[in-house]
Formats: sequence, structure tokens, C-alpha cells
Amino acid sequence: MARRVYTLEDHLRESLKDPLFRKAWEASEVEYQLSRQIIAERLRKKMTQGQLAQKAETTQAVISRIERMTTNVSVDLLKRIAGAFGTRLKVGFE
Repeated sequence: MARRVYTLEDHLRESLKDPLFRKAWEASEVEYQLSRQIIAERLRKKMTQGQLAQKAETTQAVISRIERMTTNVSVDLLKRIAGAFGTRLKVGFE
């Protein structure tokens, strides 16, 4: 008999049943999307965190914290990261 694997999606689905967890999860959506976009663009450009940091005039540790969502990032730094990617920062409200 095959054993069912408990996936991250399974865990998230269960965790989201807890109202406190759901509230925290929803509150972190902006940071998550920002982190995801930075990681995706960095990988698309085949850059290391260190290379991105150097171009954005910051440290690899700061890039790591942004990607792990363990720090708040300034608009100035986001503009420098966008510049390091050769793009512009776009911010909006929905």
C-alpha cells in the first residue's frame, strides 16, 4: 500500500483553518509577493545575492533578509534593486 505524502500545500491548507494564522498569512502577502519577484528576477538574470547586492549598493545579508521576508525594505533600496535589474520600480494600490 502506497503511503500518502504530506505536502507543504496540505500543511498550509490545514494551517489556514486557524483564524490567527490566516490573519498573519494574509498580512504578509505584500512581503511575499515582493520577495518572490526579487528572487525570480535575480534567478532570471542569473545573479547571485552577492552580485545583486553589489549592484544595488547593499550587502548580500540584506538581500537575503529581503528574500526571506525577515526585514522591511525601504523604497530607496527597492529602487536601487530595480536599477540593478535594469528595470524601474512600480508601486500601486488596489
